[in-house]
Amino acid sequence: MNSVTQDAVDRRFMARALELARQGLYSTDPNPRVGCVIARGDETVGEGWHVRAGEPHAEVHALRQAGEAARGATAYVTLEPCSHYGRTPPCAEALLAAGVTRVVAAMQDPNPQVAGQGLARLAAAGVTVQAGVLEAEARAVNPGFIKRMEQGLPFVRVKLAMSLDGRTAMANGESQWITGPDARRAVQRLRARSSVVITGADTVMVDGARLTVRAAELGLPPAATALATSRSPTRVLVDGRLRVPTTAPFFAAGPSLVVCAQPPADSAAYQAVSAELLALPGSGGHVALPQLLRELARRGANEVLVEAGSRLAGAFAQARLVDEYHVFMAALFMGSSARPLLDWPLAHMAEAPALKIVHMRAVGDDWQVIAVPAPARPV
Repeated sequence: MNSVTQDAVDRRFMARALELARQGLYSTDPNPRVGCVIARGDETVGEGWHVRAGEPHAEVHALRQAGEAARGATAYVTLEPCSHYGRTPPCAEALLAAGVTRVVAAMQDPNPQVAGQGLARLAAAGVTVQAGVLEAEARAVNPGFIKRMEQGLPFVRVKLAMSLDGRTAMANGESQWITGPDARRAVQRLRARSSVVITGADTVMVDGARLTVRAAELGLPPAATALATSRSPTRVLVDGRLRVPTTAPFFAAGPSLVVCAQPPADSAAYQAVSAELLALPGSGGHVALPQLLRELARRGANEVLVEAGSRLAGAFAQARLVDEYHVFMAALFMGSSARPLLDWPLAHMAEAPALKIVHMRAVGDDWQVIAVPAPARPV
């Protein structure tokens, strides 16, 4: 097989492995989403994907399906096979035991416990190894895991809903509902894939926000819905001055983490509603958001979704902590007295942070715009 043909075959099988990896979008946290295809020549003999942390990895599922056909075959994996003992044995050893003679990985594992050692172990045993096939696509499947491993921070998305005139709530704080049911389904799916959902005191008190994942609103097939509701994201309330009463609907929805600037003298009321208190004092009596993100990463959070009002969302934006903005835009005007998208005073155009729109689509009667911070312009 010539190199051009082999490259096309490798890309085709890796594309399929990436499809498999995406099936774990809602369930693998805190582990990465990984898919694997075992192939002999032009034929697939085994497939698998990682479903949940603590359960077999993608390679193990694919090898079980392939059986003896794995001997002499090629394994296509979206992430370098692990080489260490965690909750499961190393996948590199499983591939060697099965007799696989070639391993193609989309990317090296950024986990310092692996970081090339899995491929090195395979190569040392005589297996032909290759990395970098569809790497950009593979990185897009696991942005949070990669960032946590490389920077000690989770990948942060901020969800915003606004009118055509850029308003997010009426002057009195009322904001339900700006967008329609299709947009709300999209937000539910963003919640379901996240490790953590963060909100602020105003949103909880004014909107009665609970930040739960609701199966009926996901709009997913039954199997995907079951996976998406099998793991709940950690619900985090940023409440610097502890203004939200423990009788709020937010606390009735299950365990939560409440982040404040100073802990109360008596935390019994929070313990009674299964709320953990975490004090992270910052400047001006506010919560230190960078420290919060580092603490969440330390706890294994890959992807964080911020669903908050203009003040807290603006604070994340001003601190340059946002990786991706998801703006849902409804076809209505809310007027000049309504609240702005972000509480972020800017005096000059030169101060305005540039964004790059990476995706735009219609969501029912609304529009979803995904934007990321643009690289700094050269001076």
